[in-house]
Amino acid sequence: MKWYLKNLRAWAIASVSMVSLAMSLTSCLDDDDDDAYYLSIPNALVTVKPTADNAFYLQLDDSTTLFATNMSNSPFGEKEVRALTNFEVVNEPANGYNKAVHINWIDSILTKSIAPDMGLKNDSIYGTNEVEIINDWVTIAEDGYLTLRFRTMNAYPGAKHFVNLLMSKDPEHPYEVEFRHNAFGDNYGPMADGLVVFKLDSLPDTNGETVKLKLKWRSFSGDKSAEFDYCTRKSTPAKAAIAEEKSSLNLN
Repeated sequence: MKWYLKNLRAWAIASVSMVSLAMSLTSCLDDDDDDAYYLSIPNALVTVKPTADNAFYLQLDDSTTLFATNMSNSPFGEKEVRALTNFEVVNEPANGYNKAVHINWIDSILTKSIAPDMGLKNDSIYGTNEVEIINDWVTIAEDGYLTLRFRTMNAYPGAKHFVNLLMSKDPEHPYEVEFRHNAFGDNYGPMADGLVVFKLDSLPDTNGETVKLKLKWRSFSGDKSAEFDYCTRKSTPAKAAIAEEKSSLNLN
């Protein structure tokens, strides 16, 4: 069997409406074009988890694991990463996992730890530029990670944007975090999308309970917030990974 990596930049900058339009257009094409379109878009957000025997498995959500029948080793080596993938469930042995799958392609996402608090320097370092958090299927807290799709202005393709997550300073709100964006002056022009993942292992252990994780950010229409269901994962990654971004923005 053969697997391949695929660049997802075109998908990452597409809005949900654009994807829906593309889906309607493909109905006019032949079966081969339909299959090609289906294979070109991600159908899952997963954690790629290496195992002791140089193999790996995929964590689909907080409870579902996937065994890749057509890949014996992780394309990301010994690193644990979050990734977008396109797979199909197959009727083959799952080797102790929940489902057996055939991976059509898989590609990693920029993954970062929660940033250190720099006190009075937070604004100058992490920025205060506006973003919109996009409410779609990849914006989710699961498996110890917070994945965010966001949108902001981007006049210069290739210009660097610095995105981070900060913890609340209020001990009475330990599960409150703030998304920060430093555009380094590239804060006008057309809108572009970014995709980033933050590891949440710096937050207090929820001890098996599900709590509300509050995310705050500065939007183009003022300060906003959203809540996610969050439960500390049973074990944290043995090795952190900083993977490439899937975005029209040059993220750091």
